[in-house]
Amino acid sequence: MLNSSRKYACRSLFRQANVSIKGLFYNGGAYRRGFSTGCCLRSDNKESPSARQPLDRLQLGDEINEPEPIRTRFFQFSRWKATIALLLLSGGTYAYLSRKRRLLETEKEADANRAYGSVALGGPFNLTDFNGKPFTEENLKGKFSILYFGFSHCPDICPEELDRLTYWISELDDKDHIKIQPLFISCDPARDTPDVLKEYLSDFHPAIIGLTGTYDQVKSVCKKYKVYFSTPRDVKPNQDYLVDHSIFFYLIDPEGQFIDALGRNYDEQSGLEKIREQIQAYVPKEERERRSKKWYSFIFN
Repeated sequence: MLNSSRKYACRSLFRQANVSIKGLFYNGGAYRRGFSTGCCLRSDNKESPSARQPLDRLQLGDEINEPEPIRTRFFQFSRWKATIALLLLSGGTYAYLSRKRRLLETEKEADANRAYGSVALGGPFNLTDFNGKPFTEENLKGKFSILYFGFSHCPDICPEELDRLTYWISELDDKDHIKIQPLFISCDPARDTPDVLKEYLSDFHPAIIGLTGTYDQVKSVCKKYKVYFSTPRDVKPNQDYLVDHSIFFYLIDPEGQFIDALGRNYDEQSGLEKIREQIQAYVPKEERERRSKKWYSFIFN
């Protein structure tokens, strides 16, 4: 009776303390005595996996994660850097190829315009600049030139176009270090003498050269560049008359050949980009001939 009371009291005590009786009194299949030599208990719970482990192998506290090996962390870091480098390389390659493709397209366009222009636009002419010196088609060679046809008595169109030309000249010179020869060819030879042109153009970029000539000389150069020319032949400088003309800029390459024409659909910025692209895509005649003889010439055709 006394032993039964002891067993009951021990079981109640351990239940209240939430202590595993099995872990205290059972080890490796052998019973261990408890607090009294007369008390031996067996747990009814199924034994846990940790019950059979020695106390020095039991985990105490939170789980501890061992650090990853240095080689694994280095590999992950290197893979991350390689991915970033690959993305940057891909983006740079795409940008380069896109720019190269645009230059090739511009070059092909210039070649087509040059072939057309050599027959339909341009040719020999004789004019006089605003300093009284002769100016012919030979003065177009060796540098890029841009031609504009107008007259000094133009009330609004010509000043606007000359302001746009001034912007292009300044931007190309300041940002791209490109020197371009700007020419203002008068369509009104009766009133636009060299002195008049010099005074008129002084309000614009100092690099702009004014050109004039006799009635026949001016009419001839207008015809060669397909410029509308309506000035009467026998007018006097003091007469009041209207002059109509085409509103285009003609870009000429260093060979004196027509490259492209820019109308009023080009504003300051888009016109600047167009001129810049044409100049950057320009290939000298010797290089074009050398390319045409190569086996890969189809790339440039």
